[in-house]
Amino acid sequence: MGSDEMCLKGANECHRRCVMVKLRSIFVLMGGAILLIASSCATVPTEPLASGELRLLRLDVPQRDDIRERLPFVVNINFEADGKPEIVTACFYWSGSGPYCSKVMDVTYGSPGTIKVQLLPRTSGPCALESYVVYRKDGKTESTNGVGTHIRVISQRPG
Repeated sequence: MGSDEMCLKGANECHRRCVMVKLRSIFVLMGGAILLIASSCATVPTEPLASGELRLLRLDVPQRDDIRERLPFVVNINFEADGKPEIVTACFYWSGSGPYCSKVMDVTYGSPGTIKVQLLPRTSGPCALESYVVYRKDGKTESTNGVGTHIRVISQRPG
């Protein structure tokens, strides 16, 4: 075999290896995406509500694009409930820091219901905002599941 044939054979072998590596990478990425989708769907329990139970569905921030440091903003916590359990307080984690519990402004029961809470961001930048609610069920204090969202707080400092 001449040197030109060996180079050609080596190039074909290298091309095959590159194609195999790319295919493996695609399969690994697809598997990761499937796991991510499956785990994101698992955050809200799907079993039927127990008597008097409150389950959070979603954390909604209406002014998501205009949250400013040291200025209050409203969050809406969507929920489903069996009956009308008494809401005690709403608690929040700001990128893992907390919990910081806040007085509830308003509760609207329905399908879904909404709990309104006013928050005051103390620092600027991106933030993972997570919440759970404390409520009374059969005279006992209970905590709900957690829900969360990502927000960005705009700095009030000049320049």
